[in-house]
Amino acid sequence: MNAAAPSVPKVPAPSLEFPREYNAATDFIDSHLAQGRGGKTAVIDDAGSHTYAQLAENANRVANALSGLGLAQEDRVAMLMLDTVAFPSVFWGAIKAGIVPIPINTLLTTENYRHILGDSRAKALLVSSAVYDKVEPLLDRLPALRHVIIDGDEHHGHQSLSALMQVASNTFDAAPTTCDDVAFWLYSSGSTGNPKGVRHLHSHLRCTAELYGRQVLDIREDDVIFSAAKLFFAYGLGNGMSFPFGVGATAVLMAERPTPAAVMRVMHEQQPTIFCGVPTLYAAVLADPGHGRETGSGRLRRCISAGEALPAEVGKRWEQRFGAEILDGVGSTEMLHIFLSNRPGNVHYGSSGTPVPGYSARLVDENDNPVPQGEVGELLISGPTAADGYWNQRQKSLNTFMGPWTRTGDKYFQDAEGVYHYCGRSDDMLKVSGNWVSPFEVESTLIEHESVLEAAVISHADSDDLIKPKAYVVLKDGIQPSDALCEELQQFVKSRVAPWKYPRWIEFIDALPKTATGKVQRFKLRQQDDEA
Repeated sequence: MNAAAPSVPKVPAPSLEFPREYNAATDFIDSHLAQGRGGKTAVIDDAGSHTYAQLAENANRVANALSGLGLAQEDRVAMLMLDTVAFPSVFWGAIKAGIVPIPINTLLTTENYRHILGDSRAKALLVSSAVYDKVEPLLDRLPALRHVIIDGDEHHGHQSLSALMQVASNTFDAAPTTCDDVAFWLYSSGSTGNPKGVRHLHSHLRCTAELYGRQVLDIREDDVIFSAAKLFFAYGLGNGMSFPFGVGATAVLMAERPTPAAVMRVMHEQQPTIFCGVPTLYAAVLADPGHGRETGSGRLRRCISAGEALPAEVGKRWEQRFGAEILDGVGSTEMLHIFLSNRPGNVHYGSSGTPVPGYSARLVDENDNPVPQGEVGELLISGPTAADGYWNQRQKSLNTFMGPWTRTGDKYFQDAEGVYHYCGRSDDMLKVSGNWVSPFEVESTLIEHESVLEAAVISHADSDDLIKPKAYVVLKDGIQPSDALCEELQQFVKSRVAPWKYPRWIEFIDALPKTATGKVQRFKLRQQDDEA
């Protein structure tokens, strides 16, 4: 007799229902006019304030302009655009026309753009003039590309977005899309290879706005939200568009790179009530003792963090200095936004919290069997925002999207209170003396030391070819590396975690390799270590 197949755990039904005929732009943009919010500020960018009525008109003009160029429903348009009001205008205008926008990271290399633009077969490229030079060499090598449209004063011989919008009608009837139509694509960060096209549906934006934005973040109509994470990033897209536009709040956009000085300047000028950052940025702001409540926002009531796990020390110090707790969570491009999160008034720093309403989590071993509570396993997540799949990547889609469950590639354990604790990426975990070692635990301990700004831990073989932890450490300004400091850091870790976890080697470096979205690329450190 054949053994019975393992049962598939039940998952909760999505808590939101959608009509079959549904267009996300009508929901997130047009609805505010019907509800009397036309005169309310929707976006504040470097040029000033823009109302919901102006945003709706912009989106309609974009929809007409794109349609007038011959772009049809389900055609794809790439967006290589900085965070200004033009970004949401193009994004929602394309969606309203049934055209699929593909926001692209503005901090990538020309070779990255060659891959993404070629892979997506986008028929149009909307690009900010400030980053045009990165794609200019590629334009005659993209056979699917028919139109290049420039946002900015320098048009480089191409069509101007503002000119196209000026002559386009300010009214547009939404395309007859369904809740299950693909609305937009995002490309994964590519931390371990070429970025993959991730397809998301019209319904996914409202699901994240409701399940996380309302039920966890508690964003309200009177909130002003500022996301240092950019709109091209799944995390930033939720923070800066779907969450505020989901309730009629105001989004603050900043075109320049989010350095600590730039972020704190905008915080002081715009006085947001909610701030969204990544762990690296929180740590960098804290590294400057001149940054505090008086130089930031006196109205700040809540912060969130994602992209990588937030070290407990960083969260505690931020709350002490700025008076606002950080809700650390974990999400992914594949799930669109955060699916595990801490809760307001119930923050467990050093953890990712518990599942967001509407999502379920499982921890499994290498055979996909459940692991006992307290043991490390790979995180599988189920929820209503799982992507439709990867574009042109069937095997990777099959490996990641398993029926109702999505494989995250993250290692976690769940404590006795049901709280999830991040251990590292599956391919970053170390087995030392027969025990699993979480790089994140060692890294978090290192940055508790007063001299350390950042740290990354990888595996390294000793003279007996046994695996031990090795740490790459970035020191705070003014601190000089030395053998004595190396030994001090090793003893510091030994005194706080199990002795086999301390780094046998410490290498001081100026900066950690990261993706443009701030994730540490430990595989590059491993490559560097192998070549040494």
